[in-house]
Amino acid sequence: MPKNTYKMRSKVWPYPGMAAWRFLTLSKKQGQEIKKKFGKYARGWGSLPVSVAIGTTVWNTSIFPDKKSGSYVLPLKAKIRKIENISDHSTVSFILTLR
Repeated sequence: MPKNTYKMRSKVWPYPGMAAWRFLTLSKKQGQEIKKKFGKYARGWGSLPVSVAIGTTVWNTSIFPDKKSGSYVLPLKAKIRKIENISDHSTVSFILTLR
């Protein structure tokens, strides 16, 4: 696997409040490794551009630093959740590649 690609598992969690946002949190260990290797390439709000694969769906997005977890969070669009039949609090396997 390329050095900029990570295989991960995480539980889907809804953003608290009125917004319908859903996220996956990267493990602290992987998040710290990504920050160390790629943090210097951060964009607005500390985001890093990534490509994500879940099931048969691949898309480009960004991960964002998360102070609460000490790692990064990955937004999970409703369109992706629908295509891959992902529900709140389910555990998802995915491949994340830093672009």
